[in-house]
Amino acid sequence: MRIEEIELKLLPLRERLRNHELYEKLNSLSDIKIFMANHVYAVWDFMSLLKGLQRHLTCTNLPWKPVKNANTARFINEIVLEEESDRNEEGIYKSHFEMYLDAMDEVDADTAKVKNFLEYVTAMENVLKGIESSELNKAVKGFLKFTFEVIKTNEPHKIAAAFTFGREELIPDMFLKIIEQAGEEEYPKLGYYLKRHIELDGEDHGPLSLKMINELCGTDERKWEEVAECSEKALEQRIALWDYIALEIKHSSKVLA
Repeated sequence: MRIEEIELKLLPLRERLRNHELYEKLNSLSDIKIFMANHVYAVWDFMSLLKGLQRHLTCTNLPWKPVKNANTARFINEIVLEEESDRNEEGIYKSHFEMYLDAMDEVDADTAKVKNFLEYVTAMENVLKGIESSELNKAVKGFLKFTFEVIKTNEPHKIAAAFTFGREELIPDMFLKIIEQAGEEEYPKLGYYLKRHIELDGEDHGPLSLKMINELCGTDERKWEEVAECSEKALEQRIALWDYIALEIKHSSKVLA
């Protein structure tokens, strides 16, 4: 199994995401608020996937020693640089997560819940237990639990699968639909965030992440199979999250009506 075969296998799930009813429901400011209040957790846990890869594919220990593949290490370090300390629309250095919180504030979406969750879960010794005992909805919990269970395997090819096929490679398609519905002129911070991700993920990160998968799997068929399985589960978790958000928007619309 190779990249082309995995992409073909994932095509039905990717099509479900591309054509998800959620995108058609993002028609008002209240819809955007609901979306962001749930999606922000995916923005947050992406950094843990990235840091998991950095831990395995670059040297973060002392004493330092050269890594096996400097190309992959550079790729990961470049993404860390951009995700952890990019320039926002005003030229100020911020993480993409913080930029997303700023965009939430711009549209008056609730950021208190995610901030409280971060304080709670980072104070816990066990992240998975913290997620499970939190007050988050079932869909967000399932999404986060899958991420940290993958990271806990300590197997770089599985982490890279969730990172590549569940996130980076999918984001340009996903965000293009959202920005069309949101109207970037009304929400400049959100518009900048989305356009920045489309620029980085579509032009640079996506193609390089596929090379990373190739390098991590090589000729090991077991790894290729595990990448395919992990990628499917990552997309299924994304669909489950999208299903929940679409349902919440639907219920909110009925209440407002």
